[in-house]
Amino acid sequence: MITAETNIPNRMRAAVLMEKGVVRMEDRPVPTPAADEVLVKVASVGVCGSDVHYYREGRIGDFVVEQPLVLGHEVSGRIVAVGADVSPSRLGQRVSIEPQRPCRRCAQCLSGRYNLCPKMEFYATPPIDGAFQDYVAIQDMFAHAVPDTVSNDAAALFEPLSVGIWSCRKAAIAPGARVLIAGAGPIGVMTAQCARAFGAAEVIITDLMPARRDTALRFGATLAIDPSRDSVETLGVDAFIDCSGAAPAVRSGIRAVRGGGHAVLVGMGADEIPLPVTVIQVREITLTGTFRYADTWPAAVHLAASGAVDLDGMITSTFDLEHTKEALEATHDPAQLKPVVRL
Repeated sequence: MITAETNIPNRMRAAVLMEKGVVRMEDRPVPTPAADEVLVKVASVGVCGSDVHYYREGRIGDFVVEQPLVLGHEVSGRIVAVGADVSPSRLGQRVSIEPQRPCRRCAQCLSGRYNLCPKMEFYATPPIDGAFQDYVAIQDMFAHAVPDTVSNDAAALFEPLSVGIWSCRKAAIAPGARVLIAGAGPIGVMTAQCARAFGAAEVIITDLMPARRDTALRFGATLAIDPSRDSVETLGVDAFIDCSGAAPAVRSGIRAVRGGGHAVLVGMGADEIPLPVTVIQVREITLTGTFRYADTWPAAVHLAASGAVDLDGMITSTFDLEHTKEALEATHDPAQLKPVVRL
């Protein structure tokens, strides 16, 4: 291991989810990077909806917290040490971490769909620890250099930005497109920004909460609709992206898609819901899901550095590591778009 600093400690702080609703500070050993890894001193970590689910429910689907777990997978920092196979020129670089480790040998990885790797190790997904701690190790190829014009907080949000980029790619959004997005939470707002950056002429977003609709209008949406009052089914959009996970939103959104359009399911809701199959068939709608992302960080760097998306503006509160529990609980407030933990 080659280091950039002589004072890298042997121990570090970590905010650990001990069980549902319980976060405790622990003293843990600093990771030692493997030959193909870098050691990153964490700067900022965004709070994701999945972190909140694990904190409140102790599980997401088949992923169950069965032992103490460090949450947090939206992370930026600075490389302070490199493994034997990594160029020392990387020391000192500011980076945004793509928080996954695929096997790079299976059929999915070899075809470029490494997000679908069956052996994936993903930050803050049981039993893999995340980034609410002072230091993390990650493979060199997944520590993406960040330009000086991008803040640490914004660099941490390249992860949810990547969800928006991946969703827009799946939706085949092109210049002039008309797009409908259900759900104006953090991912919905991020996706709205991406859709505009991809060239969409109209971005229509739905949400039951007035505050969230107002927020969406500040971040790329051209129209915000209360779905309890106004129907979207006759909109005739080129693409529908569901970021809500709500069954009624999924059904009405699919019905809003024109012939030959795309419908993309991003939000996590019920395992099974009835769908308007005849509409999908006769309009030849392409319906797909998303699971994380692949090769999105270069686009995220460009969108953030060019100002095409506003990440810093999405941050609504900041906390230190000792108040990670409060950061997780802050999402109870619908006015909170993106809490961030700064180290």
